[in-house]
Amino acid sequence: MQKFDFTHKRQSGGAGQYGKVTGFVEPLEPENNTKVEFEDRTVGTNIPRQFVPAIEKGFRGACEKGPLSGHKISGIRFVLEDGANHMVDSNEISFIRAAEGAMKQAMADATVCILEPIMSVEVVAPNEFQGVVMAGVSRRQGLITGQDGTEGYFTVYADVPLNNMFGYATELRSCTEGKGEYTMEYSRYQPCSPSTQEELINKYLEATGQLPAKKGKAKS
Repeated sequence: MQKFDFTHKRQSGGAGQYGKVTGFVEPLEPENNTKVEFEDRTVGTNIPRQFVPAIEKGFRGACEKGPLSGHKISGIRFVLEDGANHMVDSNEISFIRAAEGAMKQAMADATVCILEPIMSVEVVAPNEFQGVVMAGVSRRQGLITGQDGTEGYFTVYADVPLNNMFGYATELRSCTEGKGEYTMEYSRYQPCSPSTQEELINKYLEATGQLPAKKGKAKS
């Protein structure tokens, strides 16, 4: 859980901007790691009711671009507990900016990870190729969840990161003399490996000019 206490204040001649929000951001349960939730726990009139939708709008807008790789933020709940307003300077844009600042404040100290899609993979091949098929699945960081067999053929069930499945059709045909087949379907999102996360972060930093591009590598 990461607490936030953020005040957006701007004064420029005429009417200014003022909005303050306090509360916390907390992770959702793993099965809800692709969702974002907003919860209003305010009591009283420190934040007038008409500005609460603006705070939610600011929160959801801030979730559109995460700090690690520029992808959307998900798997969190924004809990609004209190805040403050100014009779003249508070308006919708003030509280949108306050919520955006609160998110930036909370995410600065949060432990964040990148999620990747996991596929349920089913491979069927003649028994003679079982060893090489199992080795191939493991090499792609697949987690074998079950096995089956019937009439000279075996079936292996595994959960494999989608990113590791590219080129698998060619590999399977090659190592089973064209006799192996596989199917896959989306299962869930889960945190990617530390090495994959580091690679994605570096690519994002290079693409946004925050990190020098590596020499000798063609841009894809």
